[in-house]
Amino acid sequence: MTVRLRTWLPALAGALLLIAPLATACGGDNTTNSDTGGPKTKVTIGFSAWPGWFPWQVAQEQGLFTKNGVDVELKYFDSYTDSLNALSTNNVSANSQTLNDTLSSVSGGAKQTIVLVNDNSTGNDQIIVRDGITSVADLKGKAVAVEQGTVDHYLLLLVLQKAGLTEKDIQVKSLTTDAAAAAFAAGQVDAVGAFAPFTTTALGLAGSKAIATSADFPGAIPDHLVFTADFVKDHPTEVQAVVKTWYETLDWIKNNKDAAVKIMAKRAGVSVDDYKTYDKGTTIFTREQNLKAFASGTTPANLDYQAEQIAEFLVSTGLINEKPKLDGLFEPKFVQAVPG
Repeated sequence: MTVRLRTWLPALAGALLLIAPLATACGGDNTTNSDTGGPKTKVTIGFSAWPGWFPWQVAQEQGLFTKNGVDVELKYFDSYTDSLNALSTNNVSANSQTLNDTLSSVSGGAKQTIVLVNDNSTGNDQIIVRDGITSVADLKGKAVAVEQGTVDHYLLLLVLQKAGLTEKDIQVKSLTTDAAAAAFAAGQVDAVGAFAPFTTTALGLAGSKAIATSADFPGAIPDHLVFTADFVKDHPTEVQAVVKTWYETLDWIKNNKDAAVKIMAKRAGVSVDDYKTYDKGTTIFTREQNLKAFASGTTPANLDYQAEQIAEFLVSTGLINEKPKLDGLFEPKFVQAVPG
């Protein structure tokens, strides 16, 4: 698998956005806008390995998109970085991604809109270490594998800062998350930053353990459904149908737990028992929690506040060059329109 470092994405997105209008994007520009009475516009939704996004697979297999009159093509990415690239270059209509990665793309020139909070990471992003390492301080001088510029690189930097260390105090080994987890399990590095389900791979190393997780930083890693801004503007009917489908999917999962877990575990490539261990580490947001998150405020639970904090951190650590503008980034109207 080709490794595309996430730190390249802002520049890459900015350059490709200049030529994007010359190509036909998967955002539906080559079809008639259904909001004007024409044929339906296909919605291409990207997602990758994360417990908060596997419900999309349930929606597809249970025909819930079709039930709500929306033509959806799910596109699964083995590499999370590739999914970020796909949205930044208009090769999908929407993608499932974290707030910090969305801010990185927007900083690089991408025009994106968050319409739904899928979940908050409450423990399923982890810094996992080999036997003999007992604290974050012990990471000094050690080799740590992580997918640079993405969510667990961000978590690693938060963890190091809290311990009074910086990235210069460790040896970063840049690998995609699946490869990073495999390298750690093979004993090739001392620690790894990974998210579920790849944490299961990493913890397969005898004596390994997580010394820090996203649970230590409440609200720092919210996960979203993010559309290109143009698609939201041009096709609000389809966006609304997708958001409505999300909540119907959560209801289906609640009422068919065993069948749903089987579908999601298969997509994750893990056993049903392993998948069940992810429940606590991913907090799926209710409609009410979504509405509270979208509301302006001054706590980590408010997306606008959290975005400001994350943007400042990304600049200070060199992951982005300048703070992105947040105008138009958050659009709560689609969640608001779903019956309570």
